[in-house]
Amino acid sequence: MRATRPDGLGSVAPMVDPVAPPRRLRAPFDRRAAAPRQGDRSWGDGIYRRRIIVRSQGATTTGELEDDFHHFAFTVVCADDVVVEVQTGAVRHPWDLCAEADEPIRAVIGTRVDDVPTVLSHLDARANCTHVFDLAGLVVAHAGRPDTARQFDVEVTDPDATGLRAARLWVDGDLRLDWQLRQREVIGPDDWTGIPLWKGFLQWALDTLDGPTAEAAMVLRRGVDISRGRMEDLDRYKANAELAHVLDGICHAYTPTNRERGVRVNGSARDFADAPHLLLADFESRNGP
Repeated sequence: MRATRPDGLGSVAPMVDPVAPPRRLRAPFDRRAAAPRQGDRSWGDGIYRRRIIVRSQGATTTGELEDDFHHFAFTVVCADDVVVEVQTGAVRHPWDLCAEADEPIRAVIGTRVDDVPTVLSHLDARANCTHVFDLAGLVVAHAGRPDTARQFDVEVTDPDATGLRAARLWVDGDLRLDWQLRQREVIGPDDWTGIPLWKGFLQWALDTLDGPTAEAAMVLRRGVDISRGRMEDLDRYKANAELAHVLDGICHAYTPTNRERGVRVNGSARDFADAPHLLLADFESRNGP
């Protein structure tokens, strides 16, 4: 099974989802029934996708993140520009203990709202679920903006036979970043060639880019990283301990107390290569107009 891919790495693809989801999918629905299982499509034939929606309504700002492997929600309530309440939702995740990530992220309470990518830099990211922490940072930053909503769409193609792949990010439907990569290295466009994607990226982005571009680049860089999960069928693992030698200490699921007690949530990874419209299609049903 081969996903529909853009023609040529240098071409500008249309937005991943130019039409609204069908009305029947705007109510909560089961991803297992609607999207194929990730792992049934060969590495090299697919596209990794991630969608993030963040919305403010008065003192409350809510965000949701969904991709092939995850679906999390995070909400903050603010008073006098300080986070006073948080709520986390773990809808779909790879290990059972990912649902416990709502506890460490409570450290966000007391954070002063600020529209910068480093708004949560005072907290320990590795004590948290990576994706909840990333989402929380976007939510808290968004709480400091006058605009009410923002949507990020990430698309990362599997590498072709020569190792070439494309990574793209849309912000509110507009193509913002369009990277060409050879395996793990950015080779275009010229302004992005050779950026330190895997070591020192955060500091480089903060030192080099304006705030909105740094935020966008951080979202896309994370997508490139997580897209590598498509390299194998993750359901062949039964416990997180089987990957502890690779991922030890990287996140909440691999802290010393958690790295050997996680159980795989079989079938949690789904393939959205040919169905980007499914990602967060039911966001409105949970978060209102």
